[in-house]
Amino acid sequence: AGLQLASSLQWLQSPQLREVVALALTHNRDLRVAVENIEKARAQYGISRADLLPTVNAQAQANRARTAADLNASGRSTLTTQYTAQLASYEADLWGRIRNLNEAALQQFLQSQDMRRNVQLGLVADVATAWLNLAADQARLQLAEDTLQARLKSYELTRRMKELGSTSGLVLAQNQTTVDTARGDVASYTSQVQRDRNALQLLVGGPVPAALLPDARTLDLDSTPRQGTVAALLPVPAPLPSAVLLQRPDVQAAERNLRAMNANIGAARAAMFPTISLTASVGTGSTDLDRLFGSNNGTWSFVPLVRLPIFDAGRNSANVQVAQSNQRIALAQYDKAVQAAFKETADVLADRAQWQQRLDAQASMVEATQKAFDLSNARFKAGVDNYLTVLDAQRSLYTAQQTLIGLRLSEQINRVTLWKVLGGEDLAAAQQQLAVAKPD
Repeated sequence: AGLQLASSLQWLQSPQLREVVALALTHNRDLRVAVENIEKARAQYGISRADLLPTVNAQAQANRARTAADLNASGRSTLTTQYTAQLASYEADLWGRIRNLNEAALQQFLQSQDMRRNVQLGLVADVATAWLNLAADQARLQLAEDTLQARLKSYELTRRMKELGSTSGLVLAQNQTTVDTARGDVASYTSQVQRDRNALQLLVGGPVPAALLPDARTLDLDSTPRQGTVAALLPVPAPLPSAVLLQRPDVQAAERNLRAMNANIGAARAAMFPTISLTASVGTGSTDLDRLFGSNNGTWSFVPLVRLPIFDAGRNSANVQVAQSNQRIALAQYDKAVQAAFKETADVLADRAQWQQRLDAQASMVEATQKAFDLSNARFKAGVDNYLTVLDAQRSLYTAQQTLIGLRLSEQINRVTLWKVLGGEDLAAAQQQLAVAKPD
């Protein structure tokens, strides 16, 4: 079972991001490895199922021999030729060894499918996160470029004021530091944006069309309030049904592994009992090739064979202990997977509840620092304050704007993480499960 893109990815409201995710699900190398692992497990399961049925082998043989005269009662040397053709044989599975091995192979095959889903789930989350990181760094780059242009204009104005003697060289030098800082930020974020694009291309497995890349305003919710969210989720049902978490592919893979280890215990125990092979063959034989398939030349044989382990220096008992240890390890891994699912979900929901308040507070801080910068700049031009006040307000505004971009990114990544920890389930499905679970 793969991800149903038509329904499970509707929480990605950006059409560009949905298309990028679709490209990754088609071309990503890790996902290709997971698909091949499924095919490998499918083939191994087919081998195990074949052991439940009789093995039929076709065999044709020709034998020619010369007997010396001294060894022949007639005193003459003889030359004999014999041709045979046969079909054979079957091993009876009285103690369930083959059936348990078949069950273990089945669970490993199903586990490989769950692991593929887990790879898909992680891939979608990684691609969305990389795409959002690119959007945030493009916003930071745009902010740095806008800040650089504003500071260049301010520096030019200060330089003219210095030439007219209305300000000092210290103020001009202080203004120069702000310009150089902005230039450094532009260079740094330009490099970071390129690295983000390279990371996204690696996840997708090839070049990403420019039309599918985010821009500097992707995370800017002020332009289109509420509708501008890239990753949107329905309200989380309270209480959240635990059955949703049990559908996570990593939890299901751990459960499959536990079932496989249980089956291996049965196979190891069966090896301590006698093995009964029923070897039967039917065929035909003749001294003349032309009469090989003629009448009255049929042959058959039936050979039951019992192998009883008497002394193996504790090998079979040790194999049972190994299988039991593997089962206990698988049980501990399953418990850990379930606990991790609950912990990750609780952490994400704890952050989810406070995100809107944090965004509102930071947006208010940006507005206030912008007003403080405008007022301090006006007071400096009026000769009321010195330039240090302007510098301090300028840095505070720039820091607040960068922090707001970071919070918007983190809030969107929180949505992606919530989708991932719920096993890729739509929250609408979770609400339906909760409604079914409630008594009438």
